[in-house]
Amino acid sequence: MRCPSCGHDDDRVIDSRAVREGRAVRRRRECLRCGERYTTYEGWETRPVLVVKRDGRRVAYDRAKITTGIAKACEKRPVSLEQIEILVDSIEQDLARSGRREVPTGDLGQKVLERLHEVDDVAYVRFASVYRSFQDVHEFLELLQSLQQERENDR
Repeated sequence: MRCPSCGHDDDRVIDSRAVREGRAVRRRRECLRCGERYTTYEGWETRPVLVVKRDGRRVAYDRAKITTGIAKACEKRPVSLEQIEILVDSIEQDLARSGRREVPTGDLGQKVLERLHEVDDVAYVRFASVYRSFQDVHEFLELLQSLQQERENDR
């Protein structure tokens, strides 16, 4: 690995541990020239997945986009970054298990909604309001009422 600070390619591994349920390795490294410490992740190479947009365009799956969307929905909520990472890992596992090379945005958004529903109701509603593109307040109220009905049935 090249040091992100000085570009030297000789380092030593300080710490190494499994992450993402054993599907990746996190390594803390130290540059032997400048002493800079940095983190690298090592994982297996996966087949590329394309996301099929509503207009028919195909774009490469981007973990960062999913993570950012979920993080925005969880803003100022008691949902940790670790929980968000676990949620995204879970979605990616589903994609890998499905074996599909192309996934419609609708399917991907539905997976996010299912996971958010388990984690935080407010984040779920926030994400749903953007994902489902509500046209008026009545659609929004229907979602809230169905959520309230679910909660009452769970009691």
